[in-house]
Amino acid sequence: MVFERKMLTYGDPDDEEEDAPAEEEEAEEEEEEEEEDMVDPLDTLRTKCEQTDHCVHYRERLETCAARVGSKSSTAEECTEELFDFLHARDHCVAHKLFQNVK
Repeated sequence: MVFERKMLTYGDPDDEEEDAPAEEEEAEEEEEEEEEDMVDPLDTLRTKCEQTDHCVHYRERLETCAARVGSKSSTAEECTEELFDFLHARDHCVAHKLFQNVK
């Protein structure tokens, strides 16, 4: 069974087709503007916390490990411990500040 979608129009159908895309574009632009205005507070706090002395120390350790592993052609070493240490320090900082921003 095949169903056809038909639109009832009043007046000239060509005029309405021209108006519809313009209205759709305006609605899409408004939605994009609303999305741009919204900023995730978690991302903002993570960025701020990554710049604290405690987190900078762990980031340096992670970067040193990554450089060391990257310089070797074959190694079993991974920087998992350094990555977890950095993420733990950053998330610990964020945890104390995040819910102060929640309404």
